[in-house]
Amino acid sequence: MTKSTLFLLLLSVIFAGGLSYFQYFFKSKSKSKITKLLAVLRFLSVFGILLLLINPVVSRSTYETIKTPLPIVVDNSSSIVDLKANEVAKEVYYKLASNSDLKNKFDIQSYSFDSEFQSAETFDFKGKQTNIDKVAQNLKSINKNLKFPTVLISDGNQTSGSDYVFSFDADNKVYPLVVGDTTTYLDLKINQINVNKYAFHKNKFPVEVFLQYAGTKSVTANFSISQGNTVLDKQSVSFSPSKKSAVVNVLLPADKSGLQIFNAKITSSESEKNTYNNSKKFAVEVIEQKTEIALISAINHPDLGTLKRSIETNAQRKVTILKPNQITSLGNYNVLVLYQPNGTFKQVFDANKNLKINTWIITGNDTDFGFLNQQQNQLQFKMSSQKEDYLASFNSDFNLFAAENIGFENFPPLENAYGSITPNENISVLLSSRIRNVETNQPLLAFGDNQGKRSAFLIGENIWKWRAQSYVDKKSFEQFDVFIDKTIQFLASNDSKKSLIVNHERFYNSGDAIEITAQYFNKNYEFDDKARLTIAVTNTKTKQVKKYDLLKTTNSYKVNLDGLSAGNYTFTVKELNSNATYSSTFEILDFDIEKQFVNPDMSKLKQLATQTKASVYVPNQVDELIKTLLNNQDYKAIQKDIVKKTPLIDWYWLLILIAIALAAEWFIRKYNGLL
Repeated sequence: MTKSTLFLLLLSVIFAGGLSYFQYFFKSKSKSKITKLLAVLRFLSVFGILLLLINPVVSRSTYETIKTPLPIVVDNSSSIVDLKANEVAKEVYYKLASNSDLKNKFDIQSYSFDSEFQSAETFDFKGKQTNIDKVAQNLKSINKNLKFPTVLISDGNQTSGSDYVFSFDADNKVYPLVVGDTTTYLDLKINQINVNKYAFHKNKFPVEVFLQYAGTKSVTANFSISQGNTVLDKQSVSFSPSKKSAVVNVLLPADKSGLQIFNAKITSSESEKNTYNNSKKFAVEVIEQKTEIALISAINHPDLGTLKRSIETNAQRKVTILKPNQITSLGNYNVLVLYQPNGTFKQVFDANKNLKINTWIITGNDTDFGFLNQQQNQLQFKMSSQKEDYLASFNSDFNLFAAENIGFENFPPLENAYGSITPNENISVLLSSRIRNVETNQPLLAFGDNQGKRSAFLIGENIWKWRAQSYVDKKSFEQFDVFIDKTIQFLASNDSKKSLIVNHERFYNSGDAIEITAQYFNKNYEFDDKARLTIAVTNTKTKQVKKYDLLKTTNSYKVNLDGLSAGNYTFTVKELNSNATYSSTFEILDFDIEKQFVNPDMSKLKQLATQTKASVYVPNQVDELIKTLLNNQDYKAIQKDIVKKTPLIDWYWLLILIAIALAAEWFIRKYNGLL
């Protein structure tokens, strides 16, 4: 408290004492106990009121000791059980977590992880995926801006997520405690199978299989791919201590349409500790035919090659680049892409008036807009000879199909003639244009759906720059190619728009995230965010039925079906208000990725320890790990002085004391006839 406050308090004591003396002792001959008690009560009530008026601030200091966090993170995935290390993992965890010296020095934090990261002190080792990368991400967030060590009890075998070696902060030591037998056993493993999800009937499709070997002697293995009881391909593969891997490429026939299940298998005459990873199933959906797309242009332009490559990333699409005068029969194509049409396109437009093939018209600096106005009436062009650069703005209300903003606003501008574009009422705009930062309120990418006849318009050339920018931003062409594929998919279908659209895969691996998404549109073909969607999933073998509600996201409904066992399933999605339904099937393949390992990934964990300037330990070195942590002088507790200031007016008991003093004085005076 300040000197002025102390002075005011002294004056308050003098004033309260003087007032009590004046009222009860000045010119009063009675000095009974009653008078003295009343004087004390008067002093307390007056002094209390003055205290509240002065309202001094009382400071109180406390000391808090902040210890360095010590996260002990345990791998809770099923691979720990498969390596027969679950009891050892529990034992070393409890030895670390219960050590009194560690508790005195560190703030021990207990966590577990599999596909997710959570706080835990008990472990069941039933996780279906291992994501060590999430450990790094969560510890950075929980102990932000702190320097702390981490004990990672794991086999180091990661099945999902980014490379965890470089995910951890290099300034914070990570001490991997490796559980599982580190002895090298002979093991043959199918590490990965690369195959397209779709193939075409009567064609052959490629399969790429990566094989892996662990052992100390040379081995000749037999590799085969079969379907049911029929062996489709068989060959020998040699391994040695210096040749630990092999790649097998096979062409398989697509003789049957529909979903086809295949089994890849590798065996040898040598005995193995783990044979579960010797085989792996994969599935391919064989479809009847490709979507044939004619890309028609009278000029040469980089956009043509870009569109062809992007569209053909989907194996269901085949693009043929043609000149307008090279076409003999438009009937061979499902979609026409008309690039910068001019007068030479007249026979193409004339032929398509009868065929009514869905078209995608792309304009640019070489487009004859007068001719284009004569051939279609969905967009009316009034263009000048001046060129202009148009940037894109994404329309989140677009609902003809599910479209995602892949960063259109950051893409380079498209070049087109300057002018006005007037759409009719049947046009839906996905991208509108802007010139620099000024919105033109005119379409840049628009779609039409008129009685089953579908069309698309891209206003501007140089879309190749969009694909290049997408790669720069995402390090992949995938998002841009998916966007182009959705455009082609919309044009390739002549079906009238359905109110209920459901997206799903035909097959999943056990342990994968099984998500089914749906969109429901009202009678005006607007996304209905008040729809009530349910799904009933039936196991075709056991006939067990499970029902779920689909939860609304931004522009769709979604359900997560994780936890279903391997097998074939049928399902029906139903909108309860309109009774609209969609039925289909999917299959969950029996594949447990956590059973693929026979040893801990010691090399990866050593790399992690080296990256963070720490060391790797095994279970019989727990005492040594504890000693290392205790002797490390980088981790010291910090004592903080916490000063808490409280205004006296917040002391509610002082108000109670004043009230009691005043009430007691009144009752005593009343009782003794002094009022």
